[in-house]
Amino acid sequence: MKNFTEIAAEKILYKDAHFFIIEDGFPVAPGHLLIISNQLRKDFFELNEAEKAQLPNTIEEAKKRIELYYQPDGYNIGMNCGECAGQTVFHFHCHLIPRYHGDMENPRGGVRHVIPTKGNY
Repeated sequence: MKNFTEIAAEKILYKDAHFFIIEDGFPVAPGHLLIISNQLRKDFFELNEAEKAQLPNTIEEAKKRIELYYQPDGYNIGMNCGECAGQTVFHFHCHLIPRYHGDMENPRGGVRHVIPTKGNY
């Protein structure tokens, strides 16, 4: 998949002026959602000021939707910007990943674990 412009309407859980929300196709935890820009933007750094201003509100909307069905104990919010950062679909998307006590042995370091051995400090 090169971008998210062909997402079927029935997969869209929510849409506002700048973003839409879908379930992640390869969830790493129950309730994992994606917030995707309506306009094709490569990554966070290509969002315009109005989009950047709206993004926190859309993340909050995604959180509300997760909490309708799940009771997470925490969240990771993540954006991969660029191929070397792990981005594989070059259309802005933000992961909202619910976290649960016991979902990994030691979650300390959180997103720092993207580089092996750097999460533990």
